[in-house]
Amino acid sequence: MIRRADVDFRRGLSVLTGETGAGKSMIIDSINLLMGNRVSREMIRSGEERATVSAVFEELSERTLAALEELGFFCEDGALILQRSVSRDGRSQTKLNGQTIPVAMQKQITPLLISVHGQMDSHKLLCKGTHLELLDAYARPNELLAAYGEAYQAYRETKARSETFSRDEAEKLRLQEMYRFQLADIDSHKLKAGEEEALCRERDRLLNLERINRQAELAYRYLCGGEKGDAVALIRRAQSAIRSLEGIVEGANELAERLAEAESEVVDVAERVLSFTDDNREDPTARIDRIEGRLEKISRLKRKYGNSIDEILAFRKKIASELDELELSDERRAELELQCAEYRRRAEEIAATLREARMQASERVVAAVTEALGFLDMPKVRFEVRFTPCELNETGADDVEFLIATNPGEPVQPLAKIASGGELSRMMLALRSVLDDRDGATTVIFDEIDTGVSGKTSRKIGLKLHETAERAQVLCVTHSAQIASLADVHYLITKGEKAGRAETEVRELTFEERVEEVARILGGIEVTAAQRDAAREMISEYRK
Repeated sequence: MIRRADVDFRRGLSVLTGETGAGKSMIIDSINLLMGNRVSREMIRSGEERATVSAVFEELSERTLAALEELGFFCEDGALILQRSVSRDGRSQTKLNGQTIPVAMQKQITPLLISVHGQMDSHKLLCKGTHLELLDAYARPNELLAAYGEAYQAYRETKARSETFSRDEAEKLRLQEMYRFQLADIDSHKLKAGEEEALCRERDRLLNLERINRQAELAYRYLCGGEKGDAVALIRRAQSAIRSLEGIVEGANELAERLAEAESEVVDVAERVLSFTDDNREDPTARIDRIEGRLEKISRLKRKYGNSIDEILAFRKKIASELDELELSDERRAELELQCAEYRRRAEEIAATLREARMQASERVVAAVTEALGFLDMPKVRFEVRFTPCELNETGADDVEFLIATNPGEPVQPLAKIASGGELSRMMLALRSVLDDRDGATTVIFDEIDTGVSGKTSRKIGLKLHETAERAQVLCVTHSAQIASLADVHYLITKGEKAGRAETEVRELTFEERVEEVARILGGIEVTAAQRDAAREMISEYRK
């Protein structure tokens, strides 16, 4: 529906409101497109071949600038331009400060700039698998995670190699017999690197031997093998004639010397051309037959072991090594088991340190989230982070789950069992208000964070959003008058008709227009004077 929209989002809390179907989702889709997410081609306006979204980010934080520099992007003026276009045929292109970048890099960069939270993010809280990720986003145990990742990978690789030596005896015997056969088959042909190419060149020479002999002998006669009129004889005559001018014409001697050098060069060429001829008395046909036979044997080996002699020899080296390991499997297995135990011990040590860091961070998260939830009209809530040891995996040895009790006297339980839609929205906002202090995104976007709440609670959500806006630019798509009235800047999304087609527009509202829009959200079919008065009071109350 959007043909073109230019919006200058400013500091603080900006809200976007509008009638259902006006195009608020298109704004979020555009931001998701900018972040490198996959979007439907249906978002491209009918009749257009492509859609383009551009964003200019200014006053980037030192943390963001440092992270961008690590990725190879330097913003001298502290600003950055990000643009992505998607065409109807599905192709897309992303540019950062005019330089085309891959989507993978785009997905690394955009989280430094934009953090989007919608209804789907709230529902992700119900998935226990995301809880450890959220905790690590706060704890930032990056060095520990990197060290653990190295130790765990070494443990996994060594364990896999050790297990290959634990095959049953029959399997080992079968492999040994197969490797020995393959080695004998390859070794019996005594292959040499570059042999096939040399054989092909020799075969081609023999197939053209008669022509080579004829042309080489003819060239030799022309150069120096003729009785009177060959090139060497003519050069000698010219040289003698020029030498006779020595002392009469300046430079004659130098020219004569050059002809002497030319004579030597021609003689050398003639002798090399004559070497092209074949003085071997053996029948060329017999020699071609031997070459073809050798090439056929090489071709047979290529069908079994590789596409070239180099690949066959590399395959031979590989199976010889594997055969050695099988024949020494008991000794090698014992060595690998010791290595595996050492790598596991190292991984477990780092995992234990990682757990301690996470538990310390979880205490701070619980305190901060509980405080935020209390402000958001959940004063009796109990929020806990439960750690359960588990087998070593890619992230450590911790199974982390967020637990909550919303009523006094009730035991804490998983979020999925007791959290309502409104409670989930507040949980997400509380978590984000804590985590956004850590992730440092320039712009934080909340899409209908007020789902499932109303009245005083909505107002407090708005205040929490305003608090977050002190640290980052905050955009909020909302249907709540309580939140909309707290905005520093209010944008209205409307859908109209131009030239017979629907078109969505985004514009900033004046104070009186804000009053009208907040009253519309408060009211029903017709906006009353009382609703306008209430809207004006809500907006003015916070300004005071």
